[in-house]
Amino acid sequence: MTRVERLGDHVDVVTGFPFKSHDYVESGIRLLRGDNVGQGRIRWSGAKYWPEDRAKESARFYLSAGDVVLAMDRPWIEAGLKYAAVSESDLPSLLVQRVARLRAKEELAQSFLRYLVGSRPFVDYVLGVQTGTGIPHISVGQIRDFRFQWVPLSDQQAIAEVLGALDDKIALNEQICVTGLDLGDSCHQRVIDRGGPAPYATLGQLMAEGALQFGDGYRTKKAEHGTPGLPILRVAEVGMGMITPTFGDYVREEFRSAMGKKTSRPGDVVLTTKGTVGRVAMISPHDAEFVYSPQVCFFRPVGDAPISAPYLFHWLRGHEFWRQAAGMKGQTDMADYLSLSDIRSLKISLPTELDLAAFDRQCAPLHARAEAARLENRTLTDLRDTLLPQLIAGRIRIKDVTRVVEEAV
Repeated sequence: MTRVERLGDHVDVVTGFPFKSHDYVESGIRLLRGDNVGQGRIRWSGAKYWPEDRAKESARFYLSAGDVVLAMDRPWIEAGLKYAAVSESDLPSLLVQRVARLRAKEELAQSFLRYLVGSRPFVDYVLGVQTGTGIPHISVGQIRDFRFQWVPLSDQQAIAEVLGALDDKIALNEQICVTGLDLGDSCHQRVIDRGGPAPYATLGQLMAEGALQFGDGYRTKKAEHGTPGLPILRVAEVGMGMITPTFGDYVREEFRSAMGKKTSRPGDVVLTTKGTVGRVAMISPHDAEFVYSPQVCFFRPVGDAPISAPYLFHWLRGHEFWRQAAGMKGQTDMADYLSLSDIRSLKISLPTELDLAAFDRQCAPLHARAEAARLENRTLTDLRDTLLPQLIAGRIRIKDVTRVVEEAV
């Protein structure tokens, strides 16, 4: 007979502390907020910090490596469930309110818990019990009440080990991407710093000259949704350097003419312009065609433009862009926002033809290696997510999966 257990009987669940925003500092102990919890990973862009000399007051909210964290407000978005396992690189950090920390008790392996929380049954459970119309949320009690098919401890550990090998490879590939893009940033900065002051133009001037196209996304109506059609890329699906689309909604093909230039093309550079302003990605030839949503701004150099897509991509990640954008994005009382008017006014340093050609040659292998790593990660992620429910249900043997994983990594 299948043994079914209640999660709360095997896990300690605690929520974070309501740290006051007026006490935040420029550097200190990172605060893990719901905004920092992504789909299976923690992202520290836009991190807030707590004074180190006050951290002892909140010692019980320190996180440890292996802790599983789950966003309680909007626990699920288009990109997926907002949960992650804390790694050594995420420490030290403190848990903030409306984020749950899960630690396994004796009979449940902590390494297995991350996969249990990321499993389809848990996601379906969250979607079924979350409440609230404006901001869906889940409670500690609801997390504890999740029922799951019990797996013996030795099998839990074996499952975590074999899937962990896939996650280790995924993490290595992610680091390859980060390193490659950081090297590209350095190459770009050297171009800007070379010689004396470089000539510049505003993005609006480049657009007026026909050298650059840019705009925000298509403001679709619910009545236009359906298939066959083009999937919609949402703001939450734009990461740092890449997109992670789930494509939950489509605009019907009959509205393609209304979408105009707001449909994707390989080489487009995209920028998030509301909420978490400044996530930048470049669209790959391997990405399916889609339509941009509002608050996703696309950029498209045209013809013999004085800037290339890689140059623009790294400029949007660099100091020159952020010196200007930092003073613009907080001009409203609402969420951070860059308007199209703001974007038109941004000034970009223009490289010489020789410098641009040299920069593009340097960046080409960096971007190619990052793209290869991202493509491999898609395969590895699909493999992991396919194996997990089969392993938990006992439909495939761990030793058979081990062979498959060894071939994959």
